[in-house]
Amino acid sequence: MVIRILFIVIAVALSLIFTYNLKNFYIYPISVVIFSLIIIGFEMYIKRFQRENVSKIFKGFIFGLVLGAAFTAIARSFGLEITAFYRALIYFSSLYIGITLISQLDVGLGFIQPQASKSITSEILKILDTSVIIDGRIADIIDTKFIDGVLVVPKFVLDELQQIADSSDSVKRSRGRRGLDVLNLLMKDKETLLRITDQDFPETSDVDSKLVKLGKALDARIITNDFNLYKVAEIQGVTVLNINLLANALKPVVLPGEKMKIVVIKEGKDPGQGIGYLDDGTMVVVDSGKKYVGDEIFVSVTSVLQTPAGRMIFTKYEHG
Repeated sequence: MVIRILFIVIAVALSLIFTYNLKNFYIYPISVVIFSLIIIGFEMYIKRFQRENVSKIFKGFIFGLVLGAAFTAIARSFGLEITAFYRALIYFSSLYIGITLISQLDVGLGFIQPQASKSITSEILKILDTSVIIDGRIADIIDTKFIDGVLVVPKFVLDELQQIADSSDSVKRSRGRRGLDVLNLLMKDKETLLRITDQDFPETSDVDSKLVKLGKALDARIITNDFNLYKVAEIQGVTVLNINLLANALKPVVLPGEKMKIVVIKEGKDPGQGIGYLDDGTMVVVDSGKKYVGDEIFVSVTSVLQTPAGRMIFTKYEHG
């Protein structure tokens, strides 16, 4: 809202300058309305006012003014008489062209980050949270091209990663450093559009709440493997891509009655149960399998339980 008001003030000032010498000042309020609508419409179109976008728009103003001056000079060189009204019209058009070009095209001019290799205004932004960065699987998923578009990492997520990497706890420190390594890997990948935003919500201290607010502000999706964040964001209408759910969806389908070979690793929680695991980490519960701990046995699937945290397969011993 503050940015929008600022642009409207600029529109008023420019309109006053361009119509200063006009005798018919009724053109002034009309020009203010037109220019303000252009600014507001442009804001609604891009739907994400980050500092990067604001910077591009200001550069677009400068480029538009230069373009308007060039058009005016060319017209005069041909001997055309340029009245104040037409001069104002030329400048309005040039400003709009300048803003549009700088904000939407990935031309050089030193304005667009060299990392960008294509226009990003039509892409759906995807915000990475701390857990998914530390997890590391996001880099492999992106490498397979199943996730594309613009990835956004908030500055407050970077700060949290830095705190974890500087932790006195060796396990946390290792996890934090792995997260920073994953980010460096993504930034070096020329095929990945990664953006850092310093947009923050100082009134909110919880990182998950900040992520949800940022998702709403940018009309973006959040990529995470945090189930609690997934549920909170869903309740508030923010789309979440949970990579744990993706991993579960990609696991082979197991139907009751199927047989498999499993190594019973340990006892289960219930009396007599044995526990084993498939190669993908899926837990297999073997009824009356306690006595087979340490052995490789054949089991028959009795049921499959799918939970948000993962999948559990219940089986019974099957004579090989």
